[in-house]
Amino acid sequence: MILYKVVIPLNPKTKKNSQQILTNHRTGKKFISQSEAYKQYEKDVGWFIHWNKPPISMPVNVKCIFYRDSERRCDLGNLEQAIYDILVKYKVLADDNFKIIAGHDGSRVYVDREHPRTEIEISRM
Repeated sequence: MILYKVVIPLNPKTKKNSQQILTNHRTGKKFISQSEAYKQYEKDVGWFIHWNKPPISMPVNVKCIFYRDSERRCDLGNLEQAIYDILVKYKVLADDNFKIIAGHDGSRVYVDREHPRTEIEISRM
């Protein structure tokens, strides 16, 4: 049973490849932060996620088909992790732990230079 389905018409991004080292101006300590490009991607994705129910907290399979605009190497797991974090941020999922995201069967990465996007389908396990 499909609980949620969405197409995000943006070139998929990972969090790992979009990090920067910043310095806390009060303490002087360095920390890792997401780049402005990733933060903008996360915000832009929010325009396409429409969910007005309580966050999903049962075991589900999250299938993500990523269509990138180039053949640059990328890691499927990093793309998935970025989407999982976004789904939690926008309260589609209660959390991204193994008790909720019990599977990710069917996830793939393809290239579509003309129409990069991410197709997400969340189904009950």
